[in-house]
Amino acid sequence: MPNEYPIITASLLSKIYKTEAIETMALDDVSFKINKGEFVAIMGPSGSGKSTLMHILGALDQPTSGEYILDGKNVESLSDDDLADIRNKKIGFVFQAFNLLPRTTTLRNVMLPMAYAGVPKEQREELAIKYLTMVGLGDRLHHTTNQISGGQQQRVAIARAISLDPAIILADEPTGNIASVQAEEIMEIFKKINEKGHTIVMITHEPDIAEHAKRVITMRDGKIVGDIKNTKRITYFHSHK
Repeated sequence: MPNEYPIITASLLSKIYKTEAIETMALDDVSFKINKGEFVAIMGPSGSGKSTLMHILGALDQPTSGEYILDGKNVESLSDDDLADIRNKKIGFVFQAFNLLPRTTTLRNVMLPMAYAGVPKEQREELAIKYLTMVGLGDRLHHTTNQISGGQQQRVAIARAISLDPAIILADEPTGNIASVQAEEIMEIFKKINEKGHTIVMITHEPDIAEHAKRVITMRDGKIVGDIKNTKRITYFHSHK
């Protein structure tokens, strides 16, 4: 269950991309809080700023202005080593393109981030088997990524994301490359992970996928134009300029 401790606090985040004489405002004074244990979908059409926001939340990019507090720490004040540590241990990433190692077993794909984090080899294998079994791939441990379906590859990516027991899972269009039946199965896995206490922030442009979250933040033109809790009915709000 979510508690009232904000694990993510975004205050007036703006992001401007400059190319020669052109400036593009990707984020425009975005502010919100996400409490520990929430399952939040950030939804909007292409170009709404949701992917830019995800990169900032994942400490992969810095805002042009504004403040981002992650689990009580101002991200701007952290060193590169601290940021790398956060990305490795505090945040688990799930991408639309899976980002798995090709022609490598599912087991090795899940074990890899644990190796970077210094987890002993015996424990790495034990945990990888545990999480692959949890996402329904206990019988695919030694299959390579090119021997399993897209939906199964995304399950491997989810097992990898939770392998270090991160506080936050950031999922960027996690169902974008898989069939709708498999997408529903993936969302059920996310729900189970959320029930175990992990905070989940998911980027999507699909209303039926966003319905699975307990809260939906809607973006348009770099601004937040809607923030709804506990609803199955999701509509875009029109921004007021």
